[in-house]
Amino acid sequence: QVQLMESGGGSVPAGGSLTLSCAASGRIISIETMAWYRQAPGEERELVARIAGGGSTKYADSVRGRFAISRDNVRHTVHLQMSNMNPADTAVYYCNMRGLTYGPDYDFWGQGTQVTVSA
Repeated sequence: QVQLMESGGGSVPAGGSLTLSCAASGRIISIETMAWYRQAPGEERELVARIAGGGSTKYADSVRGRFAISRDNVRHTVHLQMSNMNPADTAVYYCNMRGLTYGPDYDFWGQGTQVTVSA
């Protein structure tokens, strides 16, 4: 039913930029929030950025000022624009959506996309 498809992951040198995209498809009534999480090897998954239905955003302290989250409400798509990247940003990035659908589930996750920042 509801699927989150992530794209844009890859390898980038330190100081470079990369943009991730996530498109939600399926029978969606409304979206409460869309967010990006990441998990580095040996680390716990952490919230990177979140955008609410009204457009308000939250950022992890480690990425504030470098990353920007945005969305396209018509296409149910969220983007994460990453700039001035450093090796600490290396992780698997996961798209997350919370919202109302025609099914019983409320919280949805993408498969994850690898982002690697070289020194």
